[in-house]
Amino acid sequence: MADQAKVVAAHRIEDARYWAAPRLEDAAHRVEDQLAPRVSSMLSQAASRIDPTPARSRRWPILALLTGMALGAAGYMFYRRNAQQWTDHMKDSATDASRWVGERADRAADKVSSSADQAAGKVSSNADKAADKVDEATRKMS
Repeated sequence: MADQAKVVAAHRIEDARYWAAPRLEDAAHRVEDQLAPRVSSMLSQAASRIDPTPARSRRWPILALLTGMALGAAGYMFYRRNAQQWTDHMKDSATDASRWVGERADRAADKVSSSADQAAGKVSSNADKAADKVDEATRKMS
């Protein structure tokens, strides 16, 4: 009989666990979803009421934003005002650069042409000397 009582008690305990598990889980969700936020809010309000440090000012982000916008607007105005001057300066710089490149190219062409003239002169003089030698050799043979 004791063995049978033990088996019956074990079945009833298992049935009670099957019955209680979903109810405990639902209760946990209700506490988490309904009661916990209320308790948390209440505790946060109580903490802010008894906190001796003053609340921080939230003006500095707005001040920083407005300062940044003002600086951006001023920069844009300066840019627009000086854009034409900058463009004119860049055109002058480009003109100067192209003039400089043209002068360098002319100088290089002059150097090449004078070197070519010198080389042609040397070749011509060497050709004249060779022609003279050929003439002299031809006279000697005749």
